[in-house]
Amino acid sequence: MKTIINSPNAPTPIGPYSQAVKVGNFIFLSGQIAIDPVSGQLVLTDIKAETTRVMENIKAVLQEAGVNFSHIVKTTIFLNNMQNFGIVNEVYGSYFTDEFPPRETVEVSALPKNVNVEISVTAYKP
Repeated sequence: MKTIINSPNAPTPIGPYSQAVKVGNFIFLSGQIAIDPVSGQLVLTDIKAETTRVMENIKAVLQEAGVNFSHIVKTTIFLNNMQNFGIVNEVYGSYFTDEFPPRETVEVSALPKNVNVEISVTAYKP
């Protein structure tokens, strides 16, 4: 059985997709970018603020699904410039306490709305 998850505390999808879907015990989140859910505006002041907004959007969708960062079992980080890896990694890491999930980080030529970072996650709810 598939359940669609949408949080009013995360940005409304900018295309034909859901914020997340729960299938069995797994929760698959769509990639999040730095859209402020209140204003609808992009947060692009610097890579640290942008990454923080992305992680807060992920947090909101996870909460709507009844889980948190400790339930994440896989992440993917997309960067438009690998030079931002260190700062993104620092912000990303601050949202976890231990048992970091596996992930890959890839540089891409472009991201939606010309943002610098997009992060998607998969979580497991026992």
